[in-house]
Amino acid sequence: MATNQEQTGPPDRRTSARQPPRWADRLLERFVSPYLLEDVQGDLQEIFHKRVAQVGIAQARREYGWAVLHYLNPFFAKPHYRTNNLPKYPQFSSLHPIMIRNYLKIAWRNLAKNRVFSLINIFGLAIGMTTCLLILEVVSFQLSFDTFHTNANHIYRVVNDRYQQGKLIQHGTITYSGVGKAMKDDFPDEVLTHSRVVKWGDMVLDVNNTKHKASKIAVDNSFLSMFSFPLLAGDKKSVLVAPNTIVLTERLAKRMFGIKNNDYQSILGKTVKIDNSPNPYKLTGVCSDIPENSHLDFDFLMSYSSLYSGGNFNYKEADYNFTDSDFWHYIQLKPNIDYRAVQAKLDAFSKRHFQGNAVSGSDEKFYLQPLSEVHLYSDFEYEIGKVANGQMVWGLFAIAVFMIVIAWINYVNLSTAKAVERAKEVGIRKVAGSQRGQLIRQFLIESFGLNLIALILTLLFLAVSQTGFNRLTNLPLSLANLFNQSLTIPYFPFYLLLAFGLGVVLSGYYPAFILSSFQPLAVLKGKFMTTTKGITVRKSLVVFQFTATIFLLFASIVMFRQLKFMSEKDLGIHFSQILSVTAPSLASNDSSRVIRAETFKQSLKQIGGVMEVAYTDREIGGDMARTFDVQNVGGDKNTKLTMRHFGVSREFLSVYQVKLLAGRNFVFTDYNYKFDLLHNVILNQKAIKQLGYSKPDDAIGKQLKLFGRNWDIVGVVDNFHQKGLRSAVDPLILIPTYSTSFPISVKVETQNLEATLAAIKSVYKSFFPQDIFGYAFVDERFNQQYNNDQLLGEALLLFSGLLIFVACLGLFGLSFFVINQRTKEIGVRKVLGASVMSITALVSKDFLKLVVIAMVIATPIGWYTMRRWLNDFAYKIDIEWWMFGLAGLLAMGIALLTVSFQSIKAALLNPVKSLRTE
Repeated sequence: MATNQEQTGPPDRRTSARQPPRWADRLLERFVSPYLLEDVQGDLQEIFHKRVAQVGIAQARREYGWAVLHYLNPFFAKPHYRTNNLPKYPQFSSLHPIMIRNYLKIAWRNLAKNRVFSLINIFGLAIGMTTCLLILEVVSFQLSFDTFHTNANHIYRVVNDRYQQGKLIQHGTITYSGVGKAMKDDFPDEVLTHSRVVKWGDMVLDVNNTKHKASKIAVDNSFLSMFSFPLLAGDKKSVLVAPNTIVLTERLAKRMFGIKNNDYQSILGKTVKIDNSPNPYKLTGVCSDIPENSHLDFDFLMSYSSLYSGGNFNYKEADYNFTDSDFWHYIQLKPNIDYRAVQAKLDAFSKRHFQGNAVSGSDEKFYLQPLSEVHLYSDFEYEIGKVANGQMVWGLFAIAVFMIVIAWINYVNLSTAKAVERAKEVGIRKVAGSQRGQLIRQFLIESFGLNLIALILTLLFLAVSQTGFNRLTNLPLSLANLFNQSLTIPYFPFYLLLAFGLGVVLSGYYPAFILSSFQPLAVLKGKFMTTTKGITVRKSLVVFQFTATIFLLFASIVMFRQLKFMSEKDLGIHFSQILSVTAPSLASNDSSRVIRAETFKQSLKQIGGVMEVAYTDREIGGDMARTFDVQNVGGDKNTKLTMRHFGVSREFLSVYQVKLLAGRNFVFTDYNYKFDLLHNVILNQKAIKQLGYSKPDDAIGKQLKLFGRNWDIVGVVDNFHQKGLRSAVDPLILIPTYSTSFPISVKVETQNLEATLAAIKSVYKSFFPQDIFGYAFVDERFNQQYNNDQLLGEALLLFSGLLIFVACLGLFGLSFFVINQRTKEIGVRKVLGASVMSITALVSKDFLKLVVIAMVIATPIGWYTMRRWLNDFAYKIDIEWWMFGLAGLLAMGIALLTVSFQSIKAALLNPVKSLRTE
């Protein structure tokens, strides 16, 4: 008979066999947290029993074990607590992966929910970051010049100022051949070594009757020990000791000798003919190519001793002399020597070595310019290196800072403005147990996520805009170069990343701090209101944005007005339609040079498109030679004057349309191949005034003393600016001299220019078959001196536009939020009869007040800054009140358009919809 007794025997094997595998359950119980175990195990067993009926016990048990293995991950893992203290529902740290995933999920939901504000923030940040990085590429590259030299902190360039009768007459880089050696002898405890440098124009190198044009500088052998231009072949200790020896750069060596597999040793000892030198030069070394950020640039080095020995130049004054000032000097000080202490001794040094007052009636002062300042802070004459404007670089850096700061300001403004909408969220979170630190972390992660998306978009913008930006700046820029140690200032990438990280944290921390400070009780009762302090902060940030915008607009207006003034001002000389043909360097410079030059000139005139031809002893737009011992014959014998002198052919006045005021032009009989037989000169107005003549006619027939002998004044021309408007017109003497070795100016017609150029080249090659033909348009080369100013003006205009766009994005978002907050008020006003215009004016006026305040702040800052910039020009515009007004009106108009769009949209909204919820 059956009973109800509980069965106490062993379990039925058949029942046990239909259960999940015991090992899997034990593994699940051992690994999964207790508060999750019941749900996980129950779900798995329910699925198991269904699968037994479907696929059989064996397959179901395998699937069960496989499913258990999927739960062995950190999310389900049991915390490592002691078993007797294990809470059923453990408290997670705010940095736990589960919490971080929760933060990210909420951040993404908030970004997606507020699409308009998210897009405004992302695009504003992306544009700000893109502009900032592009500018920093320029700034970093310009500041990196010469930093790659190991001895950069100890190398100095010797520069000088020359005074005559107490007036500064020369601020230059050229000094005397004896300066470096004299400094080494006079200051042995301070000066470690020195090198002289002479840079001439391009020269023609001939190897096996194959010619290559290249630039060179002549240097002492110590040059390669001072500067870090590594030798790939040759001995640095002796490579440039002997006369008539040269060192090629890697690029030139490959071009001349077809080097393969970098086998530069194989060409050492070969000879090269340079120009028409009688003696060949021996190749003794090959150095690495010159970095882009070196102020000195060359294709090959020549031993300095070649200038005064070896038979090719025989320039004896180049060895040790204190009268010919055609040399550049670099010195290296010993470690821990303060260059200012050495500089303080240079006044006595000048008096000891330089007898200028006796020779030319002038006094000279020497200075030491740190190598780090040569590229950006050189306002010297006779510059041989690549230079830029330091003010421009730091101005661009300020714009970069403005751009990224304003983008972050937009984020802060919009985030704090939306505080009302997120107040209830914060209140509920606090009631549910969230700590303030957790809320701050939540908002910081949102900030980081938004900045990360903007950064990804920034990289895309950079990829699209980099090529065009490089074309604009004419620099080899890239984001990779920004982090390249050889093309950037030391530690710059670290500082950049640090600044970016701090910016992200600070821009995110303020909104996080504000949002996390809400009191939950007040928020949930609906008593929360924005504070006056918060509104003031947001308004201050908007004022800052538009202050920067108005300043840049004003600066752009002043710059373009100055550039327009310079382009339209009558310079007294005209450069249009003039080609400057490279002077032949292989032509013989004998007694027939004037006749041959005349014949060549007449042959060029036979070309149909050629209007006139002239010779000048220097390129137009460069520094003319200067002499310091000019005297008025019949005047005070103790008074010596400084004037420029310029050798020209008689067609110079007609080719360049220089106005003759009195006397006559040069004629053919004024010229002679023997310089000592020349005696007629033409002066400009500045020169005759310096000589004491009030009218041009008064100077005709008078004499002046030049180069130790008397010359007759046969003509007076109007002042002309051959070097641009940064410099004042100098007193100038035109001398009747020219030869085949002078640059050739050819005035051409614009029609059929290509055919004319081909004909000019053909005639050139027929006269000078060994030379390489080259040319440039004089007006283009002349305008190159304004490249930095033109670049800065274009950059300011571009970045002003971007800055306005970013500022308006923020203003658009802020006005969007403010108008949404005032929707009820606008509805009530419309019901009471307010017009669309009055509502628009009501909403817009608060924002326009901020723009007016910004204009008041920007005006004195802009006036002071641009006044300093204009002081670099000898001839400049006046800053007028309308320039400030135009910048302010532009900013106000753009702000009004931005705000009015939202204002009119709100004013046109049906008030029934606005008040329906009330």
